[in-house]
Amino acid sequence: MDVNFADKERDAVIAGLQAKVRAQEKTIEVLMSAAEERYSARASSMELLSQNLALERVVRKKTETLRRQEEKLKKALQDLQFTQTRLLHAQKMESVGQLAAGIAHEINTPAQFIGSNIQFLGEAFNDLRRLVNALGRVLQAIPDRSTTAAREAEDLLEEVDWHYLEGEIPVAVSQSKEGLERISTIVRAMKEFSHPGSKVKAFHDLNRIIETTITVASNEWKYRADIDRRLAPDLPQVCCLADEIGQAFLNILINAAHAIAAKDPDGKKKGTISIATRLDEEHVEIRIGDTGAGIPENIRERIYDPFFTTKSVGKGTGQGLAIVHNVIVKKHGGTISCFSEIDKGTVFAIRLPIESRSTEPQEETTPEAE
Repeated sequence: MDVNFADKERDAVIAGLQAKVRAQEKTIEVLMSAAEERYSARASSMELLSQNLALERVVRKKTETLRRQEEKLKKALQDLQFTQTRLLHAQKMESVGQLAAGIAHEINTPAQFIGSNIQFLGEAFNDLRRLVNALGRVLQAIPDRSTTAAREAEDLLEEVDWHYLEGEIPVAVSQSKEGLERISTIVRAMKEFSHPGSKVKAFHDLNRIIETTITVASNEWKYRADIDRRLAPDLPQVCCLADEIGQAFLNILINAAHAIAAKDPDGKKKGTISIATRLDEEHVEIRIGDTGAGIPENIRERIYDPFFTTKSVGKGTGQGLAIVHNVIVKKHGGTISCFSEIDKGTVFAIRLPIESRSTEPQEETTPEAE
C-alpha cells in the first residue's frame, strides 16, 4: 500500500516535471520562432535599406549623367547658334564687301579724271596768271591809259577782282586736290578691307591694317572722338589672317566710339581713342583704349560670350567681342585682356605671336580627284 502510493507520487512528480519540461520547450520554441521572425524582419529591413541606398546611388548617378548631357547639349546649341550667326555675318560681310568693292571702283574711276582735270586747271591757271600779270605790266607802261582798249582792260581786271582771284584760285585747286586724295585714301581702304582674304596665314603689316581700319570706320568716330596713334615704326610683320584681324580691330574701334557716345550723348565734348602698337619679345602688343563710359565690373567676365550685349534692341547683336575673342585667341593663339574703369574708359590689350599659331583643330585636306 505504501509502495503503491510512493509510485504514484513519483509518477505524479515525474509527470509534473515532464509537463514543466514541455512547457519550457514550448516557451523555447515560441521564443525561437519570435527570434527567427524578428531576425527575418530585421534582415528584410536591412535588405530593403540596402536596396534603397543602391537605388538612390543609381538615381544620383543617372541624374548627374543627364545633367552633364544637358550641359553638353546647351553648349552644343550655343556653339551652333554662334556658328550660324557667324556664317550669316560672314555671308553678309562678303556681300557688303563685294558691294563696297564695286562702289569703290565706281568712285575711283571718275575721281581719277577729276583729279587729272584739276591738275590741268591748276597748271593752266599758273600760265594764265603769268599772262594777266604781263598784261598788267603792259597797262602800267601806257601813259594815262590813253587808248580805249587799255581802259577797258583795266576796268575788266577791276570788275573780275583779279587780285582776289589770283590768291584764292590756287587755294581752291589745292583744297580740291586734298579732297580727291582723301577720296582716294578711302577708296583704297575700302578695297583693302573688303577684299576677300586668303584662308592661309601670311605675314602682314599690322600698322597698315590699323590705318586702313581707322579710315574705313571714320564715320563712326570722327564726330565723337579724336584718334591718338602711337604705332611703333619698327613693328615686325605678323603671320595672320589680315581680313579677320582687321575685322577684330574694327569691332573694338566701333565699340570704343559707341562707349564715348554713351558717356556724352549730346556730343558736347570729344573723347579720345588711343591706338598703340609695340614689339614685346616674340609677340606684338596692340592696345586700343577709349575715354568712354567704361564696363561695369559685374559683366566684364561675360563680354566675350556670344549674344551678350548691354546695348538696346537693334543697337547690338552681342557678336562683336565674341568674334574678336574667337579671332585673337582661337585662330591666332593670342590673348586679349580688358581693363576698364567706370566713367574713365576701357583698354583692350591684344597680344599676337609673330609666328601665329591656332588653337583650333585643323581640318584635314584631301586631294581633289583628277
